[in-house]
Amino acid sequence: MGEWRVSADIRILLAEDERNLSRILETQLRKKGFEVEVAYDGRAAVELLKGAEFDVALVDLVMPELDGIGVLREAAGLDAPPEVVIVTGNGTVETAIAAMKLGAYDYVTKPCRVAELEMLVRRAYEKRRLAQENVRLQTRLSRREEFPEIVTASPAMESVLELVRKVASSNSAVLITGESGTGKELVARAIHRLSPRGEGPLTDINCAAIQENLLESELFGHERGAFTGAMTRKLGLFELADGGTLFMDEIAELAPRLQSKLLRALEMGEFFRVGGTQKVSTDIRLLAATNRDLEHEVAEGNFREDLFYRVNTLTIHIPPLRERHEDIPVLARHFLERQASATAPELTDTALDALVQYSWPGNVRELRNVMERLAILRAGERIQLEDLPRDLARDQRTDGGNSSLIGESVSLEHLERAHIEAVLSKENWHQGRAADTLGISAKTLYRKIRLYGLERTR
Repeated sequence: MGEWRVSADIRILLAEDERNLSRILETQLRKKGFEVEVAYDGRAAVELLKGAEFDVALVDLVMPELDGIGVLREAAGLDAPPEVVIVTGNGTVETAIAAMKLGAYDYVTKPCRVAELEMLVRRAYEKRRLAQENVRLQTRLSRREEFPEIVTASPAMESVLELVRKVASSNSAVLITGESGTGKELVARAIHRLSPRGEGPLTDINCAAIQENLLESELFGHERGAFTGAMTRKLGLFELADGGTLFMDEIAELAPRLQSKLLRALEMGEFFRVGGTQKVSTDIRLLAATNRDLEHEVAEGNFREDLFYRVNTLTIHIPPLRERHEDIPVLARHFLERQASATAPELTDTALDALVQYSWPGNVRELRNVMERLAILRAGERIQLEDLPRDLARDQRTDGGNSSLIGESVSLEHLERAHIEAVLSKENWHQGRAADTLGISAKTLYRKIRLYGLERTR
C-alpha cells in the first residue's frame, strides 16, 4: 500500500446542516491539515461536487433540499466521484447501512470523535487513490514502452549526456531539439529515468502522428458521450503522467487551440477532459521535442510566444549523425548485434568507410533501419560494399541532385534531398524562388532544409 498523501492535499466536502456542528468539524479537520469545503444542505453539496473534485465527502444523512442518500446517488454519477462517508444519528443507523450497499465507504454516528473521522477520511482516501492508480496502471500497460540504451562514442554526444545529468534533477520543462531520427526520445527517457520522478510514469505522444481532432482527447482525456464513439470515460496522458513525466514529441505541430489549452494546463496544473465540467488536477514534468526552429515558428506566428518560454526553460540540442562520425561504427555494430538472431554479420572496411562517409539525412533512425535489414539478409556473413543500399555506396558530396539517380535503387528520401539541394543551388539559395520551382510553400521548404541538414556552400 502506498504512502498517504499529505493532509493538505486531501480535499474534503463536509455536508452538514447543523451549523454549530459543521463549524466545529470544519475547524477540527482543518487543524488536522485537511482542505475542507462546507455545504449546509444536500443540493448545495451536489453543486460543489459537480464544480470541483473532492477525495472524500462527509455527508449528513438528514438534510434539507436533498438527503444524504440523494447526495450519494448524485455523487455516484460523477466522472470522478469521491468516497462518501455517511454521518448519521442513532435513529438512522439502519438507513446508513443501506447507504453502504449503494456505494458509501462507511458511516459514523453522532456525536463523532475527530480522531475517528480523521481515520475514516484517510482510509477512504487511500481506497480512492488505489482505485485511481489501478486505472492508470491498466491504461499504461496497454501502451508499449521501450527503454533502449543510448550508444555513443562521440564527444558531442557525451556533452549532451552530461547536460542530461544536470537537468534531470530539476523539475523544469526541457526542450529537446534536433533533426528527425537523432534520438530525441531516448534523451527524454534518460532524463526521466535519472530524475526524482524516475519511479513515476513516463507517457509520450507524437503530436505530428495524431489528427488534431483526436489529439485533444489523447492529451486530456474525454468523458463518456463527449463525442460520437466515446462510449466510456478515457484518461488522457496528462492524467496518466500524474506524478511523473509527459514527453511531447514534435510539439511544433500543435494547432493554436491546443497550444492555448496546453499552456493553461501547464500554468495552472489543471484542465478539463473533453466534454467534462470538473477540473482535473495533475502534477507533471514536461519534456518537449521538435525538429523545427521554434523561435522562427514564433516569429512566423505559428507558435505561441508564451508557450515557447514555458517549454523552453532548459534546452538540449542533439547534433545530427553527420556531425558525430565516431558514433557511426559503434551504432552500426550495435544494431547488427541487436537484430541478429544468431551470429551478427561483420562489416568490411570498405563498407564501414561508406557508412562513415554517408551524410545520413535520416540520422540514427536511418542507420538503424539499414543495419537491421542487413542483419537479416547477411546473417553470419561479411557485409561488403555492394551489399549496402546504392545511395550509401556512392559519394554523397558529388551526386547531390544528379539526374542519373532517377530510376536507381535509392530511397525516395534521398532522391528528394538531392533534388531540393540541386534546386537551391540553381536558385543561388533564394528560398522563395526555390519554393516556387519545387511547387511547395516557403514554410515547407524551410522544414525540409532543417530536416535534411542542408547548408549553403560558401
